[in-house]
Amino acid sequence: MMPKIDFYILSAAKSLQFACRLIEKIYKQKHCIYIHTANQTEAHQLDELLWTYREDSFLPHNLYGEGPEPTPPIQIGFDVIPEKQRDILINLSNQVPPFYAQFIRIAELIANDPTAEEAGRERYRFYRAENCEITTHKLQTIES
Repeated sequence: MMPKIDFYILSAAKSLQFACRLIEKIYKQKHCIYIHTANQTEAHQLDELLWTYREDSFLPHNLYGEGPEPTPPIQIGFDVIPEKQRDILINLSNQVPPFYAQFIRIAELIANDPTAEEAGRERYRFYRAENCEITTHKLQTIES
């Protein structure tokens, strides 16, 4: 069964802030999440942001391959195929991860810039060709 894909078209370039809100919402629904970033710098940036995102929020997470066992429900990675089963993939990179099909649901975040938008269109076409169920959400504002 192919995963369901949700595209979030952002009206601002604040994709990491929106990612934190989405991660928090998904975590509260008791899902396990793998966040795929484009590179190590972005992974570390998101890791730091999740610790400081909101004072009244705790999102148990770590970089993939680091931290205690059992692993927390939120993992951040960039160059590995996640071995442990996760329900949700949040893709913050501009490419479809080769392991996308192992997830039940995928969130694709599209920042408001021409490069990200074109890469998002490419991913949309890929998922459509794979017969994935796709939903698009156009967001007007991003609140923290």
